[in-house]
Amino acid sequence: MPERAAAGGTAAGSGRGGGGGGGGDGGGSGGGEGLSTRERQELLSAAALGVFGLNGRFLALSEELARPAGLTAARWQVLGAVLREPLPVAGIARAMGITRQSVQRVADLLAAQGLAEYVANPAHRRAKLLRPTREGHAAVARIGPAHAAAATALAEHLGDEAFREVVAALDRLAAAMDALPGPPAPPSGD
Repeated sequence: MPERAAAGGTAAGSGRGGGGGGGGDGGGSGGGEGLSTRERQELLSAAALGVFGLNGRFLALSEELARPAGLTAARWQVLGAVLREPLPVAGIARAMGITRQSVQRVADLLAAQGLAEYVANPAHRRAKLLRPTREGHAAVARIGPAHAAAATALAEHLGDEAFREVVAALDRLAAAMDALPGPPAPPSGD
């Protein structure tokens, strides 16, 4: 499922992130001058708040879709990560951007529930691979029709091309975030 959508417009026109204008740091948003530091901060805040809000909505939708199959959103997410090929817990965590411990806990619950199993990893003796059982595949398949209906409703509301553009914008945002070396140092002085 898509996890987030991008906020459109500029800081002044988006209706998010505070009051628009450039603040006292110079640099306007008009003409060809680009955005001021304050406007960029407002865009970052607006993007973060938008993603946080959408994350909550997607989690609620995922819980609703997964419940009839006897799953939670987290269990569905981990099962979904290994539908095509078995993966080690650390690999699932990297792909999902969450901690290995969180995935390990969910993977252990899936195994206890009979929806997944650990198998030997030919590349690493101690890091076993997680794969869905027949019951795990069946549980995910039961989600399919409701998931398709939700996807269709969202695509009809947005339009197919806009839906693709939202996903592409999120991919670009994720790549840009991944390229950041870490939080920049605060400015020195006052």
